[in-house]
Amino acid sequence: MITSLPDPGRRAVVTGLGVVAPTGLGTEAWWAATLRGENGIRPIERFDASRYRIRYAGQVDDFDPDAFVDKRLRIQTDRWTWMGLAATQMALSDAAFDPAARDADAVSVITASSSGGNEFAQDEIERLWSRGPRAVGAYMSIAWFYAATTGQISIRHGCKGASSALAAEGAGGLTALGHARRTIRRGVEAVISGGAEASVGNPMALTCQHSNPALDGATGPDAYRPFDRRAAGAVPGEGAAILLVESLREARDRDAPQVLAEILGYAATSDGVAPHRAATGSRGVARAITRALEDARVEPEQIDAVFADGAGTQRGDELEVQALATALGDHARLLPVTVPKSMVGRLYAAAGALDATAAVLALRDRCLPPTINVEKPAFAALDLVREAREADLRTVLVVARGHGGFNAALVLSRPQ
Repeated sequence: MITSLPDPGRRAVVTGLGVVAPTGLGTEAWWAATLRGENGIRPIERFDASRYRIRYAGQVDDFDPDAFVDKRLRIQTDRWTWMGLAATQMALSDAAFDPAARDADAVSVITASSSGGNEFAQDEIERLWSRGPRAVGAYMSIAWFYAATTGQISIRHGCKGASSALAAEGAGGLTALGHARRTIRRGVEAVISGGAEASVGNPMALTCQHSNPALDGATGPDAYRPFDRRAAGAVPGEGAAILLVESLREARDRDAPQVLAEILGYAATSDGVAPHRAATGSRGVARAITRALEDARVEPEQIDAVFADGAGTQRGDELEVQALATALGDHARLLPVTVPKSMVGRLYAAAGALDATAAVLALRDRCLPPTINVEKPAFAALDLVREAREADLRTVLVVARGHGGFNAALVLSRPQ
């Protein structure tokens, strides 16, 4: 059983969710599509990608930035920031939380990004080479870099608490949520946290991904097959997932309409390998899981499901299975494991945040989303969820890995 829980003022709970994803704009629309197992991976269409090895991705096609960002701000910012602002607005509305009505110094923003403002940067570089340096806009200095979304969310909502931007590739979303919990424990009342990414909409963004051999599967809409014997690589994606994390005391004091989940534990490790090389063993992932469980004060037997990273490569999937067995022991064979990102692609820094959102909703609805495209499961010891499944969930584990050796694990539970 969970024992010695922190003082309510230091317990971090999730009270709001916002999602912009290839399979739905808005949390409930995306969640319904996820439970149905809808595939959001399609040919890249915003430019001619025929000369690229990566030709398929999870793309957000129905996103209208005009609904969330005024024209004056749009010309100063990139698409990934637009999606981050939209997801933030959704999360705050979901939680009935108005930062302007709170102490500005007690509200923080912590987001993750892997690629920054690619589309904005390419446009400015084209102006530089075609028209010279005077044609480059002043906003180039603030629109492309990793902290832009954190900064713009902070400005829009007047958040002046300790804020940051994190870069840990696919592990970034979970790392942002882990830092959000730490910030809550240090006295901040609320943290807007998660990840956003727009990495498939222009040639420069796609070119930057060509060195990653894990994306060799981006050749068809059903090519991302985590834990399948045919696994040959993953597919990139874009989108945003933002969670409002509050102290339990703050949520209770303001009579929040919902407390969806508690962040019980978090840990991160590094494999210490060159970015172009895959991890040679499972030790780093296993240590992240073990330390997250220790941080959460839960035993492996108390985990009810795993939201896996799901590399989609034979070696990457094998290492994750080994890590789960090492960290969870015999209990790993009994656990349902799912990879909902198989429907949208690997959203880099947004991936972990989107998986955490799926985990929160699974706890709420007592239902696990499926992993799609798997016809020939590769691991007999893995209870892979291939169709939405009812489950009495109390505590779940979310695992994320990033290109370059980043590992993170997050433990979430139903509110107590």
